Amino acid sequence: MLLSLSVLWGGSFFFVGVMVEDLPPFTIVASRVALAALALHLFLLVQGQRIPRSLNLWGAFFMMGLLNNVVPFSLIVWGQTHIASGLASILNATTPIFTVLVAHVLTQDERLSMGRLAGVTAGFAGVAVMMGAEVFDGLGTSFFAQGAVLTAALSYAFAGVFGRRFKKMGVKPLHTATGQVTASAVMLLPLSMWVDEPWTLAMPGEWTWAAMVGLGLLSTALAYTLYFRILATAGATNVLLVTLLVPVSAILLGVLVLGEVLEPNSIAGMTLIALGLALIDGRVWRAIRAAVLRRESHDQ
Repeated sequence: MLLSLSVLWGGSFFFVGVMVEDLPPFTIVASRVALAALALHLFLLVQGQRIPRSLNLWGAFFMMGLLNNVVPFSLIVWGQTHIASGLASILNATTPIFTVLVAHVLTQDERLSMGRLAGVTAGFAGVAVMMGAEVFDGLGTSFFAQGAVLTAALSYAFAGVFGRRFKKMGVKPLHTATGQVTASAVMLLPLSMWVDEPWTLAMPGEWTWAAMVGLGLLSTALAYTLYFRILATAGATNVLLVTLLVPVSAILLGVLVLGEVLEPNSIAGMTLIALGLALIDGRVWRAIRAAVLRRESHDQ
C-alpha cells in the first residue's frame, strides 16, 4: 500500500506542474479536493454507506483537512509557481524528519530512537543522491517558496499525528478520507472564489483538464483512502515515509514505462532509502539480533 501511495502522490507533482501553467494556486487545490470529495461520496452512495454525523467527528475532519490539505496543498502549489517540481519534491521529502520529531513530542508509542533518526537521515540522503546535484541549482534563490514547501512538510507531520485519533474513534479509513476532503472543499471553494475569481480565467486546455481529473481522482481520492488505511495500521511515522518513496516510484516508472536508463546515482539512492526504511521499521535488525543471540546461546 505504501508503494502504491508513493506512485499516486508522486503523480501529484506532475499534475500540478501541468495545471500551474493555466490555473492559479487556490483554484487548483479547491478543484482537487472538490473532485475527490464528489467521487468518494458517490462511491459511498453506491456502497450504501454513510458517514456518521457527530459534531465531534466533523470537527476532527475539519482540523485534519486544514492540516493535511488546505495548508500544505496551498503552500506546495504556490511554491511550485516559483521553484521546479524536482526541488519541491525533495523539500517535501523532509516530511518524515518532521514527523519523527513531532511524534516524539506528542505521542507515547512513536518515540524518537537512534534507529528511527538514523533511518530517516539515510532515507533523505538517498532522495538527495537519487535526484542528483542539479536539483539543488535553485536552492536559496526563492527563499519564501522553499520555506512554503518546508512548512507544508511540517503541516503534514502534524496531520499524521492528529489523524491517529480516527482509529480510536472507530471511523473507517474510507469514511475518514471522504470526511477530510469534504471539509477541505468546504474551506477551499469559497476561498478560491474570493481570491482567484475563477470565472474570469481563460478556459484551460485539454491537458489541464486531464491533469485535474488525475489529481482529484488518483492523487487525492484514491491516495487518501490508502493513506488512512496505512495510518490506522502502521502509525504516523511509517505512513509519511511515503515521501521518501515518491522519487523512487517516479524513476522506476520512467524505467519500466518510458524505457529510461537506471543511472548509478539512482541505484545508490534507492539503496540508501531501503537502508533507511529498514532502520525505521526495525524488524530486520531485531531478527538479526535475535539470530545472533540464539547462536551465542547455542555456542555456550
